[in-house]
Amino acid sequence: MSIKDSKNRNGEERLETESIEVFGARVHNLKNIDVSIPRNQLSVITGLSGSGKSSLAFDTIYAEGQRRYIETFSAYARQFLGGMERPDVDKITGLSPVISIEQKTTNKNPRSTVGTITELYDFLRLLYARAGIAYSYETGEEMVKYTDEQIIDLIHEKFSDKRILILAPIVKGRKGHYKELFEQIRSKGFLYARVDGEIVELYHGYKVDRYKNHDIEVLIDKLVVEEVGDKRLKESVQTAMKHGKGITMILDKDTDEVRFYSRLLMCPTTGISYNTPAPHSFSFNSPHGACPKCKGLGRVNAIDMDKIIPDANLSIREGGIVPLGKYKNSLIFWQLEAIGRKYHFVMDTPIKEIPDEALSIILDGSSETFKLENTPLGASSNYFLSFDGVIKYISNQESNVTSKKAKKWAEQFIITKVCESCNGNRLKRESLHFKIHDKNISDVSTMDLGLLSEWFQDLEQHLNEKQQIIAQEILKEIRSRLGFLIDVGLEYLSLNRSSVTLSGGESQRIRLATQIGSQLVNVLYILDEPSIGLHQRDNQRLIYSLQQLRDSGNSVIVVEHDKDMILSADYVVDMGPFAGKHGGEVVVAGTPADILKGDSLTAHYLNGDKKIIIPESRREGNGKTISLKGCTGNNLKNVNITLPLGKFICVTGVSGSGKSSLINGTLQPILSQHFYRSVADPLPYEKISGIKNIDKVVEVNQSPLGRTPRSNPATYTNLFGDIRKLYEKLPESQIRGYKAGRFSFNVKGGRCETCQGAGVRSIEMNFLPDVYVHCDECNGKRYNRETLEVRYKGKSIGDVLDMTINQSVEFFEHIPAIQMKLKVLQDVGLGYITLGQPSTTLSGGESQRVKLATELAKRDTGQTMYILDEPTTGLHFEDVRVLLEVLNRLVNKGNTVVVIEHNMDVIKVADHVIDIGVEGGRNGGEILFEGTPEDLLACKKSFTAQFLKDEMK
Repeated sequence: MSIKDSKNRNGEERLETESIEVFGARVHNLKNIDVSIPRNQLSVITGLSGSGKSSLAFDTIYAEGQRRYIETFSAYARQFLGGMERPDVDKITGLSPVISIEQKTTNKNPRSTVGTITELYDFLRLLYARAGIAYSYETGEEMVKYTDEQIIDLIHEKFSDKRILILAPIVKGRKGHYKELFEQIRSKGFLYARVDGEIVELYHGYKVDRYKNHDIEVLIDKLVVEEVGDKRLKESVQTAMKHGKGITMILDKDTDEVRFYSRLLMCPTTGISYNTPAPHSFSFNSPHGACPKCKGLGRVNAIDMDKIIPDANLSIREGGIVPLGKYKNSLIFWQLEAIGRKYHFVMDTPIKEIPDEALSIILDGSSETFKLENTPLGASSNYFLSFDGVIKYISNQESNVTSKKAKKWAEQFIITKVCESCNGNRLKRESLHFKIHDKNISDVSTMDLGLLSEWFQDLEQHLNEKQQIIAQEILKEIRSRLGFLIDVGLEYLSLNRSSVTLSGGESQRIRLATQIGSQLVNVLYILDEPSIGLHQRDNQRLIYSLQQLRDSGNSVIVVEHDKDMILSADYVVDMGPFAGKHGGEVVVAGTPADILKGDSLTAHYLNGDKKIIIPESRREGNGKTISLKGCTGNNLKNVNITLPLGKFICVTGVSGSGKSSLINGTLQPILSQHFYRSVADPLPYEKISGIKNIDKVVEVNQSPLGRTPRSNPATYTNLFGDIRKLYEKLPESQIRGYKAGRFSFNVKGGRCETCQGAGVRSIEMNFLPDVYVHCDECNGKRYNRETLEVRYKGKSIGDVLDMTINQSVEFFEHIPAIQMKLKVLQDVGLGYITLGQPSTTLSGGESQRVKLATELAKRDTGQTMYILDEPTTGLHFEDVRVLLEVLNRLVNKGNTVVVIEHNMDVIKVADHVIDIGVEGGRNGGEILFEGTPEDLLACKKSFTAQFLKDEMK
């Protein structure tokens, strides 16, 4: 271990390690390894998917750092935090405080946005609360507010020698008879009020028309300004302020001219006032700032009339109103018949001929009562009922918390649409009328970060002196944080972009930028594949950001497969030699130059000794196409694409150019609705043609695998269901009467009840972390003795879960349904994992391939379209080669594979490339190129072409 000597303030010698030393790491598949990683350097851990990279970086180094942090708390606090399990390692030295930035695509909160994650929106709220200028939402005038002294000076100035009335506004534009209010006013000694512009004397029992809107002001004083002293004027104004809740109204008795004065922000013409702004006035997550209609979400649920009455030519009896179905002898149809008698239609009348008034009652309900002819009592009687309406019934079912089935049924008739009250801006009307340099906080949030950065650069020139003093420090923070986000290649995002729509790579880079912005030193950062979803063009910017973190005095460890990242690192640890139980060792560790001299799979690919071969000729396809026209969703600029079928198609472009909007947001929902009656609506488009040329669509998206210890490859791929059915049919099971449920470890019956089918038991240690031990009842097999006595080819169901995929392929070779799914798992390179391996212990690349295998195992028809979103996530060069073989096999059978991808190894083997650009965000959304990779090289505008040239040599 290298040691650096230094002296502390007392002159005593202090030892400081220059590297992080890991001794005897045995977590998951790590084979008792020792590793030394230099501190204050940018280190990369690479190797095949499943070779032990994440086990070393996250489950050993990060877990130990976390555990040490938790240990600093008192025993009392630790019992609430839950103890951290000590990783299976002998010793780790030289560890700084650890922060991990993992791929996290699981934040599904619609209230979370890019602005809230980065805390930029918090600074914006502060800026608008302190330096924003308020404008009236009625007249657009600048709002004013005065002190009492200023108000008196203004009255002297405006109404000198004039007869005025000083009034206190108490009701503005509201209905009611206000009898009690007038009595309260009289009891306080005021005898006159101005009601709807007329001065009236308040007598006992005075009231106004309760069904009309009224404006009411209390008359406080009548005077001629210069004839009374300042004392009386001041007292009258203060009394008016007290009763008018901070607003005084001055009326010129001769000209009827009205002026309003307020201690609050107020419109001088109409008298409307705003509360004093605070940061929470601009928060859509606070009731003080959120739009009252959509509660700050910007969107509301609405009933889709086209889904309720898709065909107005049908009658009610024929099921023209879809939620009701066809005519049945039931109460709701008896009510409709009663409405029909009143409005002259019958159950056989086509819906388009039913009077509008009657249709409105059927849909929206009515408080009017209708006499039923058919009744629950059988005979005709005076049985009257009001009708709530179809829409109210659907809304009640949608908000039903007890029945998931009812909720799902109602959701098919509901669409989300932009809130009409705030136009999707999420905030109250008042909050949207505070402006800085002619923009409100919502306008600023919708600008993409690149444009926003430019807007903030010269903002001072547009601020007055007072605003500049207030905003100085806030602007400094905003600019520096915006700079970090742009440095990691996210200039195409906007602050109001919902975090639900971010890819794993985007959310990771946002958190990276936030960490750079926090400017910590002496911290160990561990990142999990930050280059995911990043075009090669932006890679250098990402590497520069990581080097910035390192140069500010931090250690950075990156788990990564990207060639540029590996070669830019100061130190590389190459794990291997293979995956799973065949990996878990350090093959080579040293500088990138040392790695290149090594004899590992990584070195062979970096040196070019091994590479993914470019096909000699591109497939011609089957001559059929799917055409999509007029796509305008998100940033797409009315684009048209043609997908040639029977080919391997790659959709490329820089981050944020519109790839996901076009494929995942438009094409995939159209096909899902067509084939599977999916509820998700596509983004706007004009028309699609050629759907008849395919008969199925299969999607593999970026959503993570179930992260519970009970989920495993066998359960996720539905393979376990087939295995349980096989065991149910065995003679021994038939004799004992065992059903498939007997062989599930998640339900009572066949599982071991001591460990409840987990195979391990947790022993509570109070102040120490829980210890997990093998269940002594079933010895880790998960099942009770009786279940394990049922055997197939000498193996119990517990033994099957312990088999690797490779062993299972041979074991189940005569069972086609099971064999097919196993073969796909083997084909994608997962032969080494066991069927019962908990999902929590799978690496990112392994999880991605389990998902892929699940979808690819679905029976293809030769006319299936597969849509894959960045399938190379978490995959090593060698894993990518294996994956491409599987995808090419599918295309060779006549299917179409559409892949959204940045990986040049995938793009170069595609038959057809669609390149979208030029940039991300507002400067993207155009089709730059459609054709073969060879022809793409000639496209001057395409960034993909520039990087593809090197790969195609």
